[in-house]
Amino acid sequence: MFQPLLDAGVAVVFPLFFVLAIGGPLLLWWLIDTESDGEESEHRDWSSAERAARCDTRDRR
Repeated sequence: MFQPLLDAGVAVVFPLFFVLAIGGPLLLWWLIDTESDGEESEHRDWSSAERAARCDTRDRR
């Protein structure tokens, strides 16, 4: 009686789970990778990174 309904549920849930299981980590990796690229382009040398860090600590006081 419920067999076609269960088959339809499995046909929807399994691909959705598969897409989220593969797509979720890939999306997270992409977001982290783009964030780290932004930090590298912002501070290309040690002195500019240190200057930015010192400005951050002055703002907190």
